[in-house]
Amino acid sequence: MQLQPRHTGKKYVNVLPTSVSPPSGYGKLLGRYLFEKAEREPAQPLGPFRADAAALAAPVPPAALRVTWLGHSTTLIEVDGRRFLTDPVWAQRASPSQLVGPKRFFAPPLPLAQLPPLDGIILSHDHYDHLDEAAIRALAGRGERFFCPLGVGAHLRRWGVAAERITEATWWDKVALAPDFELIATPARHFSGRGLLNRDSTLWASWVLNGPQHRVFFGGDSGPFDEAFRQISAAYGPFDLVMLEIGAADPEWADIHLGPDNALVAHRLLGGGPLLPLHWGTFNLAFHAWRQPVQRLMEAAGPEVTLLLPAPGQRVDVAAGPLASYWWK
Repeated sequence: MQLQPRHTGKKYVNVLPTSVSPPSGYGKLLGRYLFEKAEREPAQPLGPFRADAAALAAPVPPAALRVTWLGHSTTLIEVDGRRFLTDPVWAQRASPSQLVGPKRFFAPPLPLAQLPPLDGIILSHDHYDHLDEAAIRALAGRGERFFCPLGVGAHLRRWGVAAERITEATWWDKVALAPDFELIATPARHFSGRGLLNRDSTLWASWVLNGPQHRVFFGGDSGPFDEAFRQISAAYGPFDLVMLEIGAADPEWADIHLGPDNALVAHRLLGGGPLLPLHWGTFNLAFHAWRQPVQRLMEAAGPEVTLLLPAPGQRVDVAAGPLASYWWK
């Protein structure tokens, strides 16, 4: 039986018992924040990084599979003649305020105004580091479609996106864009909310892009969820491109973020395929050194794992094989 989200009537609940609060308590976290000495932010400015806006605006070939990582979980995916944007965040800070909160390590490599035409904007959940109100307001007037988990559409409508351009989905819902191209919302293990009063009022999800030539998995945010990854692989794998989070992980919140090692477990359960790590190297959201996720991923990945490690804004032709830009050095 396929996994289904649980709803109490007031909020969504993870299928597995899941701790969002740190088991050791917030006092211990405060001590770590004050006294641990990891280089959580780059000591020197990064970039500037520049995406090739003109090249990205060219028509997508019908058999192409290319991806451009724009930072954190924001990617531009070119697949089978179509173009999609994931979790658009252009904000300077991943925070309710642009005055305080985690600040970007580098400027977005592609100005929002230079985004090419899109076949869809895919959202995984409503946290500030994945859903940027200012970016959505800027995108709202372009006439493109948004695909999001249940409940997230209310944010979009409030920010100016026309209701008819929003498709909300629960896990395993299929959205047909053409007879041979569909998007499928798939399970994840996380949480949601943009304030103290709306925790878990909206659903979280991963997504499959299922085209005539290629299949792409966008993991959004998730903790370890072996049965979900097995089910996703059985239904839609193997994948030509897998995108999983590796950063902002810590033993204190191990249920809701994968980290590098669990990302490799998830990658294997999904059936392998080229792996583009997300959710690292852009904001200080954890206690680890900012380079640690990618360094550990490279150390732990076996030779059978094709790692795609482009610089921000660097367009990747997935079929070209492994890529390690070492931009973080």
